[in-house]
This record gives sequence, structure tokens and C-alpha cells, in this order.
Amino acid sequence: MARRPIDADKMLDRALALVAERGWTATSLSAMATAAKVPLAAFCEHYPAKGSVLQALSRRADRAMLAGAQERAPDEPARDRLFDTLMRRFEALNPHKAAVRAIVRDLAREPVRLACRGPRLCRAMALALEAADIGTSGPRGVARIKGLALVYLDTLRVWLGDDTGGMEKTMAALDRRLRQAESLERSLARWPARWRAAAEAEPPPEVG
Repeated sequence: MARRPIDADKMLDRALALVAERGWTATSLSAMATAAKVPLAAFCEHYPAKGSVLQALSRRADRAMLAGAQERAPDEPARDRLFDTLMRRFEALNPHKAAVRAIVRDLAREPVRLACRGPRLCRAMALALEAADIGTSGPRGVARIKGLALVYLDTLRVWLGDDTGGMEKTMAALDRRLRQAESLERSLARWPARWRAAAEAEPPPEVG
């Protein structure tokens, strides 16, 4: 009898359910495989390390974030496009909020690992900007990516505690922070060129 193909998405869902129950640090790769009901070797074909589980969850959120990029109206304001893009990411993470909460809580105790998540977050934010048709090239693009990463992390904290069924608190927080970021970018555009270049060239913050 032919072996049934292993559903990597289902394995991820079951592993995250265990993380939500036990916490990130306390959940081993072997325990994830047991929860996924597959041998460890089979689980490791898809997720060879715990970090691979985080990457898979992030890729899933990225796919959802990009999925509606072509559905926007041509005259939709850039801030609205970016709002919709990031909300699709939060909606994709919503079924695993308890797991994300456990991951954030445990990684906060491991600053080195948390700092290593920074480049991955910045790549996701660059994708979000591109999906919203907002440029990411040059010093201004780098500044936008860094700024959006801070907006996202600040909104993430609200989302983690948002118990409203329609994510009303998350939407309000994201809208407010995007408006603040938009206002800041407009102010920056009015600065003398030498000041603007210096501000945009500041090293990126360590974000996770």
C-alpha cells in the first residue's frame, strides 16, 4: 500500500497547537513530531529545526499578506493599501495567536535569538510595502522598512491582547500608527537634503 503524503501544513498546525499549550522553550522538536502524528525523521524533512517552524509560520503569513495585493482599487491611498496588507497578515496569524503569544513571551527571554529574527521581519515588511506598491529602494526605502517594522511590532503587542472578534483594537492601533508614520515621512521629506540623508542612514534597530 502506498504511503499517504505528509501534509506539511497540518504538521505545522499541530506543532503550533502544542506550542500554545506548553510554550516555545519547553516544546522540543520531538514533541512537535509526536503532536503532528508523524515520525521525527518525517517531521524533520519539512522542519529540521525549531526555527524552521517559525519560518514556515512567517511564510504562511507572508503568502496571505500578498494574496490580495492585486485586488486594490487603482486610486486607493497608499496608507489604506498598506493597512489592508498588514491586516491580512494578522488575519493569517489569528488562528495561532496563543502560539504566537507563547513564542513572543519565551523569545523575549532570549535576546540573541530575538535579535536574529530582525532580518526576517524586515524582509516581511519589505514585501508588505511592495504589495502596497510603495517603494523600498534606496535610503528612503530602507527607512520605510525600518519604520514599518516598528509599526508592526507595536501593533503586534495590541493584537496579542485583542479579544474583540473583529480585531477592532488591532485595526484601530494599526491605523493610528500608520497615520503617525505617514506624517513623520512627510515631515522628513521637508528636511534639508543633508539632514534627511543622515536620518535615513541610521543603523536599523534590532527588531524581532
